[in-house]
Amino acid sequence: MQVHELLQFVDEAVYTKTGKHLNDLQCGVIEGTLKHQIYSDIADNCDCSPGHAKDVGYELLQMLSDVFDEPVDKGNIKSVLERQRNINISLGENSTINNNIVGCINFNSKQPKVKPNKSNSDTSNLRQNSNYQTKIDKLRRFGLNDEQIAEALELPLDVIKQVG
Repeated sequence: MQVHELLQFVDEAVYTKTGKHLNDLQCGVIEGTLKHQIYSDIADNCDCSPGHAKDVGYELLQMLSDVFDEPVDKGNIKSVLERQRNINISLGENSTINNNIVGCINFNSKQPKVKPNKSNSDTSNLRQNSNYQTKIDKLRRFGLNDEQIAEALELPLDVIKQVG
């Protein structure tokens, strides 16, 4: 995946969580980190001191850990961003799931309770529906737990647990 695409994705995720876009230095730190640069090289590219670049990098990694609700550091930033972006794509425009649900899954520390108002006949029908099976399996591969999948698909948790 291109660095530019990851930067755009991170900026959108940060904006969704904080209401603020990344600044030039934060973008430079992410880009440099993705290119396995050390902070002194990142600082040279961004016209700042290595200490300032390191401070911004530390704050940025903490913020990304909060935004994506998983630890982010220099060693795992690329895999975290690619995984999070893949989750976003899988729940995106071509899905029957509401696009805004990604913000709820990835960015919100409080998860709304799932509404368990489906009848038993609905449960039987959903279990037989291969479309749900495929979606549930895919979301599990992306690392979502059953509670997050239930929320994303707007299904009772017991239905998710019965599938697969």
